[in-house]
This record gives sequence, C-alpha cells and structure tokens, in this order.
Amino acid sequence: MQVHSNRDPAAQLDGLIEDALPDRRGLAAWFAFLRAHSSLMRELSIDLAMKTHLPLGDFDALFQLAHAGGELRMTDLAARTYSSRSAMTRRVDRLVDEGLVERSSSAADGRGVVIALSETGMARLVEAVPVHVKGVSELFIEQLDEEELAVLERALEKVSLNRSFG
Repeated sequence: MQVHSNRDPAAQLDGLIEDALPDRRGLAAWFAFLRAHSSLMRELSIDLAMKTHLPLGDFDALFQLAHAGGELRMTDLAARTYSSRSAMTRRVDRLVDEGLVERSSSAADGRGVVIALSETGMARLVEAVPVHVKGVSELFIEQLDEEELAVLERALEKVSLNRSFG
C-alpha cells in the first residue's frame, strides 16, 4: 500500500527528524560515521576478496576463531561476528566444505556445536591478515593524526554496547 502525500518526501523526512531531535545535535557526526563505515567496509571487503579470494565475513569468522585460541561454540562465534546464529550456520557450512574450519559436538554439552579453525583455515588467515591490516592502515589509520585516533577511540568506546570479547 502506497501512501500518497502532497508533501515533498525530503521535507517530510526533515520534519520527522525535527520532531525526534529538535536541536539536531550530533546528527551530522552520525551521518558521517555511517558514510565512513559503509565506504570503508566496502573498500576493505573488495580489497580482501580481490587479493586473497576470501570474503570479509569469512575472514572475520576465521579471525575470531584464531583470536579465541582456535575454537568457539557456534553461538559465541555468531556473537563475536555480530551475526545471527542461522547466518553463521550457513557461513560455517561453507567454511567446513572449503576445509577452513571443522565442526564438532561440544564435549561439555552434547547439544552445543564447536567450530575449530583448521590448519588450512589458519593458512588462509596468515595470507589475509597482512592484506587486511594494510588496507585498514591506508584507508583509516593514516587518514587521522594521533589525537584524532585517541578521541575517536574514546568516543566509540563510550557508545559501544560494552561487548568485549578480549
């Protein structure tokens, strides 16, 4: 069902924003953050895929496994990658097929599923980490001075959901 209005959509949107945030404090920063995040993630994803043939989401899953010591329960891996459990299950299915991870039942809880980084997965990660870190450095870190990096880190820590995985 379409809603027809005589109002200009941009003016309507502006009115909604005005109602929700009359002083517009921080809105420009929020939009800049969204643009930066979107463009950085797109460029990093393309760079990694072109140079290593590893999608950024797969890289993140392998990275999180390695960072956790080589294995995680499926639910923890999904949480660390900010992914739904069903999306992570599909990703892990593919990674298992590619030999990058192994899946097993949890020894502590037969219902739990544990995902472990394979030697092949670690080899792919060893290839991909320098490419990704170089991209992060060129596209993000080198664009900011030390003071800007420190302020940005403090600000983003403040607004994070306090979800830390070590």
